[in-house]
Amino acid sequence: MTINKDVPATGTTGGIAVVDPAGELDVENLEPLRERLLQAAKSGPVVVLDASRITFGDSSFLRVLLEASHLTELRIAAPQPAIERLLSLVGMNMAMAVYPTLEEATALDAGKR
Repeated sequence: MTINKDVPATGTTGGIAVVDPAGELDVENLEPLRERLLQAAKSGPVVVLDASRITFGDSSFLRVLLEASHLTELRIAAPQPAIERLLSLVGMNMAMAVYPTLEEATALDAGKR
């Protein structure tokens, strides 16, 4: 997982924890993302994964999302087409909320859509 040095890997927007990974996420490099998601889940009832810079995810990536979703309300924001397709293919877009933008995912009423 690569991290944009200009944007924190984990931050908050409107009191909601936002995790901001980038690049290709697979079995070889998922542990930092897993740790950040689990840490963010402890900070509040909602965690947003800003997926706008994720270019690839495999079944291990999906497992990490599923694990986090059991601990918190996990919202996926701004997924790239490949990630959106992956979530749709396995039906995870039905199990967790997917939003077209980070702003929508972090809106106070986003979970009520």
